Amino acid sequence: MKKIVLGMDGMTLQGLVAIAREGARVGLSKESEERIINARKLIEKWVQEGRTVYGVTTGFGALSDVTISKEETRRLQENVLMSHAAGVGKILDEETVRATMALRVKDLAKGHSGIRLETVQCLLELLNCGVCPVVPEKGSVGASGDLAPLAHLSLVLIGQGEAFHKGQRIPGIEALKKCGMEPLQLEAGEGLALVNGTQLMTAIGGLSVFDAIRLSKMTDIAAAMSLEVLMGSRTEFDPRIHQVRPHPGQAAAANNMDRITRGSEIITSHKDCSRIQDAYTLRCSPQVHGASKDTITYASNVVETEMNSSTNNPLIFPESQEFLLGGNFHGQPVALAMDFLCMAIAELANISERRIERLVNPQLSGLPAFLVSDGGLNSGFMIAQYTAASLVSENKALSHPACVDSIPTSANKEDHVSMGTISARKCREVVRNTEHVIAIELLCGAQAMDLFTNMKPGQGTMVAYKIIRDAVSHLEKDRVLSKDIETVAELIRTGKILEKVEGAVGKLQ
Repeated sequence: MKKIVLGMDGMTLQGLVAIAREGARVGLSKESEERIINARKLIEKWVQEGRTVYGVTTGFGALSDVTISKEETRRLQENVLMSHAAGVGKILDEETVRATMALRVKDLAKGHSGIRLETVQCLLELLNCGVCPVVPEKGSVGASGDLAPLAHLSLVLIGQGEAFHKGQRIPGIEALKKCGMEPLQLEAGEGLALVNGTQLMTAIGGLSVFDAIRLSKMTDIAAAMSLEVLMGSRTEFDPRIHQVRPHPGQAAAANNMDRITRGSEIITSHKDCSRIQDAYTLRCSPQVHGASKDTITYASNVVETEMNSSTNNPLIFPESQEFLLGGNFHGQPVALAMDFLCMAIAELANISERRIERLVNPQLSGLPAFLVSDGGLNSGFMIAQYTAASLVSENKALSHPACVDSIPTSANKEDHVSMGTISARKCREVVRNTEHVIAIELLCGAQAMDLFTNMKPGQGTMVAYKIIRDAVSHLEKDRVLSKDIETVAELIRTGKILEKVEGAVGKLQ
């Protein structure tokens, strides 16, 4: 099984996905082990000296002016996990929790938290043993980190809370026994080190960005197929158009769709028709898709930076034997990126739904009404367009930015928060909704392409069409469409369509 070693830098979206979804094992680099040990020695020295260190020998947040005695520092660490475990709502899925655990280890691996190496290794062992702590999805305001979710995650280390193991929900103490582990006795500063960070919002954000990259390419494939069957033109993909407005995403989208439709006899068959220009949803698809691609690139850069950052407070610097109090736990960078990505992915669904409408509306397409024979007796893809419209409308509501809101917490000590975890959760939902909208467009495109039996599609659209038809048959008469939509959505999520299309036309951007 693949093993990913976490160290000072180098964590990628691909690595995060391998851990979260593919069960890759995780280890620590030797350099990180040494840095963790050196930072811990400083914490122990300062405790012995009776030095005032936030969260180590003091209370938390608005209680930071309360000094904690040496004798009570252990109890303080257990208390912080119990008191902060105040999450509510649905339980986070396994891939999200695994991603969060991996990113928490990655942060601690930087050696700025003051946590013991033993504690980090126990967290790694839980991850590698397949233990998934029970973590409610709601309760984080995205500053001072994802306190409530990370507290729930960390409870298992001290034999409390709950966890899933091999699909069974069990008490945390039993989960430890499954891995041959005993509950940890946390030492000074370790409770705070475990909960103080942006790992949940970054985990959700990272997985969402990874899916958005694939979804962006799939949107180009779906649009290319729609353009063909709607008798559109390839002129809008001419690189000269995009050279004079050089947004990178726009040029990438145009190049993708140009290659996907290359060799299309369907498009060639109507090059001398009387239509002057295509509708915006076809003609402007490189511009709209491209703007979303540029946003995805921005969000990817932000998330990968956050994945390789230290977000604790205080931050320990062993080289200078200092600790610094700061605000790296504030989720504003991720919050803004996720809200921006929300809007970008919602727009991919928005333009896709308008192409779906063109496909099913005979007054716009010149194709049979709702793409089915015996219209009236059969409704065909009529309600599939309703579903797309519903998802697009929901996306619009979800695209209201969460990061523009702030409610002060901790007796106004923490008087501006990011709400970044809400931003990330909304973004994840928009990505999932958009996967289904693109699936509906692909289904409609394939249904329309069935009518062009005497003409060859483009190189990429032919491949996509065949994969869809291998999984979903032509709609001859009405049937339950929900299963068909989910089948194609799964082809999108697994990357099966994208992989085959790229095999035919080269890697898409």
